[in-house]
Amino acid sequence: MAEALDFFLDDASAASIMELRARLALAGVPVPSSAPSVRFARGAAIPAKIRHKLAEDLRLLVLPELWLAVLGTILVAEPRLVLTAVTDTELLATHSSVHDALAGRVREPSSRYLPGSWLPHCALSRELDADAIPDAIRSMHPVRPIRAKVTAIGITNTRTGEVTPLR
Repeated sequence: MAEALDFFLDDASAASIMELRARLALAGVPVPSSAPSVRFARGAAIPAKIRHKLAEDLRLLVLPELWLAVLGTILVAEPRLVLTAVTDTELLATHSSVHDALAGRVREPSSRYLPGSWLPHCALSRELDADAIPDAIRSMHPVRPIRAKVTAIGITNTRTGEVTPLR
């Protein structure tokens, strides 16, 4: 099991992401059923005993607006299609602040989400065969940039999809 710190999007931008996912689903591409979000951190566990303090720390953050503007892929064992965010200084500062609040509290943090390695994105598809990527990308055109506001933060159990709200 792993747990992740996810920043969830406002209703209008979440609906735009869901429309993109629906286009992919019509093209036969597997899509996530989870609410659209941008993952800021992931680890083996974010212990329950520190969640209250983490929630207090995160309440101090000014939540950034995101400009989801680049269609791309995440190249893991089986790639997935994503809409990446423009990484401006405000977003990077928020990400660093999140990791300052998490420092020493997360068991086995994932290096892919640490400052300097993180690629902020919202997942559009689930895992794809490499051969399916060109058709999936073609089914997405045109993609218009989405200006998204973060309206909630939660800890997601990556196995079950259950979200525990923090903010």
